Parts: sequence; C-alpha cells; structure tokens
Amino acid sequence: MRIGAHVDPAEPLAAATERGADLVQFFLSDPQGYAKPEERSDADALRGSETDIYIHAPYLINVATLNNRIRIPSRKLLLTHATAAATVGAKALIVHGGHVDKGTDLAKGIENWRKTFTYAAEEGGFATPVLIETTAGGDNACARKLDALARLWEAVGEFDAGFCLDTCHAHAGGEDLLDIVDRVKAITGRIDLVHANSSKDPFDSGRDRHENFAAGTIDPELIVAVIRAAGAPVVVETPGGADGQGADIRYLRERLA
Repeated sequence: MRIGAHVDPAEPLAAATERGADLVQFFLSDPQGYAKPEERSDADALRGSETDIYIHAPYLINVATLNNRIRIPSRKLLLTHATAAATVGAKALIVHGGHVDKGTDLAKGIENWRKTFTYAAEEGGFATPVLIETTAGGDNACARKLDALARLWEAVGEFDAGFCLDTCHAHAGGEDLLDIVDRVKAITGRIDLVHANSSKDPFDSGRDRHENFAAGTIDPELIVAVIRAAGAPVVVETPGGADGQGADIRYLRERLA
C-alpha cells in the first residue's frame, strides 16, 4: 500500500524523502485563486520518479454552482489543471465536490457536474483521471452526504469519474466511518484514494479542520480500518510538516504491516 502526504509544491520529491513517503500530493497553483498552472522545471524529474504524484485542484473550483462567473471559469480551470497534472506524470487530479447556493435545487448542481464531464469530453477529455472528493460542510453540497453522492454518481459515473474518500471530511460531514467504505463502494463501485486525516472537531460539525492522528477526535484505529477496507493509496493531509506527517505515515505503516 502506497502512503504519502500533501506537501508544499516547491520541492515535492525532497519533501517525500523527509517524510518517508511513497507518494506526494501538491497544488500546481494558488489553491485560493484561478491562476493557470505554470510549467514546472522539475516536470521530467517528477515523471521519472518512483514517488507517485497526485495533484489537488484549487479549492475555489466549484463546477456545481449556478453562478456563471464561478462555474464557467471552474470548468475551464479543472480541464487546464488535468492537462498540467499530466505533464508531471500525476496519477490523478483531486477536486472537491462543490455545492449550490442555499435555496437552489441540488439536482441543478449535479446536472452541472454532468455538463462538466460532457464539456471535457468535447475538448478531448481529461488528460489526468479526476477524483471527486468528499467535503465536510454545507447543506447543499454534492459530496458531503452519501445520499447526495448517490445522485451525483448517477449523473457522472458513466464518465469513469474517480472517488477520493477523506476521513476528516466524512466525520465532520456526519457520515459514520465504521462502515463508510462499504456504503461508498455500494454507490461508486470504487475508492481510488484515501485522504487519511483526523479532525479537530466533533462528529457532524461541518468544519474542515484536519488534525494529526494522536491529537484528533477520530479514533486512529478507525482511520486504519477505513484504509484497510478501501485498499487504495493514502495521502495524509495533517499538520506539523515533515515531523507531524512523518509520524502519521509511520503510524499507518506499523498498523497496516
């Protein structure tokens, strides 16, 4: 099982070595902006590395919204990031499920997700597999609650959409981790990546605040059980830099050995 961490994009391979990681995840541009990714001077090294590469799309991307000034740039930026992710040999591009505004029918947001995949297909397809990630908050989110996820997958499953399960997001979003892998796979048929994070906040808080395993509100053994059941590569997105993430990676390796 491949285990790694979300790291600063400056020197991701060095960060992997510092943490003893098999894989790294990072951003290609400002996660809070709409800037296009710039060409990376280390692209050849990343493609040729034995360290697996995953790219996280900017947080501002929301292809579900009915706001044209957000949805259309988001759709284009997602396609651009998938193309850029391919240049560094990324296994996948992870993007949050997004949401619609209060009072808006969620079905319209889900239809916008379908239109996103249709748009990508018309443009030649996503150059890197896209994994839709669970989110922690929002009553109008497309991937917080599993009943909404089921509706989303009816719309996008045929496009071979991938899925990323975040343990902190699921916990904060009010979904029990005890049997979540079985319930998710019953909907999506797959889990392509696990974001293994504890939470600073209690169950169903709706708050997306990651914590290290030893200090969080989620039983670390429950996180291990989720990973074991999912059988997918793992990214820790916990705080503490190389020391904190390195400790979490070692914990997982010891328990999963």
